[in-house]
Amino acid sequence: MKKLALSLMCAALAAGTLVSCSKKEKANAAADFPKKGITMICPWGAGGGTDSVLRALCASAEKYLGQTITVENKTGGAGAIGHAAIKDAKADGYTVGMITFELNSLPQQGLIDFTYADYDPLIRVNADAATLTVKADAPYNTVQEFVDYCKAHPGEVSIGNSAPGSVWHIGAGLFADATGIDVKHVAFEGAAGAVTAVAGGHIQAVAVSLAEVKSQLDAGNVKVLGVMDASRPAAYPNIPTLKEQGFNVEYYTWRGLALPKGVDPAIKAKLVEAFTAAEQDPEFVKTAESLNLNLAYENSEEFGAFLKDNFESVTKTMKSIGLID
Repeated sequence: MKKLALSLMCAALAAGTLVSCSKKEKANAAADFPKKGITMICPWGAGGGTDSVLRALCASAEKYLGQTITVENKTGGAGAIGHAAIKDAKADGYTVGMITFELNSLPQQGLIDFTYADYDPLIRVNADAATLTVKADAPYNTVQEFVDYCKAHPGEVSIGNSAPGSVWHIGAGLFADATGIDVKHVAFEGAAGAVTAVAGGHIQAVAVSLAEVKSQLDAGNVKVLGVMDASRPAAYPNIPTLKEQGFNVEYYTWRGLALPKGVDPAIKAKLVEAFTAAEQDPEFVKTAESLNLNLAYENSEEFGAFLKDNFESVTKTMKSIGLID
């Protein structure tokens, strides 16, 4: 009996030691974090708006983390592949990802079997309104003229988007629904391909952000007929809103950073601190302005609440324009 009691006592002490060691190891890991480079997953292709803002933010964050951040573009499946890679990454803080609007539009279509609730949000980075952009020499110079042209050529006009069921597909659908036009929606793997296609005259329009058409706009290859925002863009005050032109349409995309579930809270706190400082860094702010990105920072708690509200709002919009039942 005494031997049994002694054995149980030893086992309890050993268990307690193991738990204590485990806690110390976790504390040490958090204290030393990061000891190596960090991988940042981008669900969209190089050259698009998401890739551009993410690379700029990572370059800024490296100063605060003291380690390199390598951006990996994991594209395909309308953003599904990259978002899945973030969710399924090892929960040690060394893999972070940029989640985008599509995370709140793919589940309803049965394209992914996970939602925003399967991530641990870090910060929201930006929110950008859609534009209606066409080739520079297109025969329409206002939204009304474009709508009139579409109505005169039903089913013939093609509007490009970044992927089936993506933010810009839904935005184009919302615009078509609000204006009563019948158009073809053409999907690309990311906004960059769609913008290149409209500049080359292969499609008639895109409904993507100003940041994503900026280079082609500045080169004189495209023109922006209107922005789906509450006010004109500061950098391009000559671009009117759709509301100014008689169309009550506002529509935005968003981007933010998130971790897979299960990362140590102390490590998460370090990442939040570093990326918050990076977003507020004057160099990044200047870069964001040059890219016409509308910074819209939210902390972890605010971003988490936003994700829930946005998911519900997007679901309602998708139903209203017939993308889902």
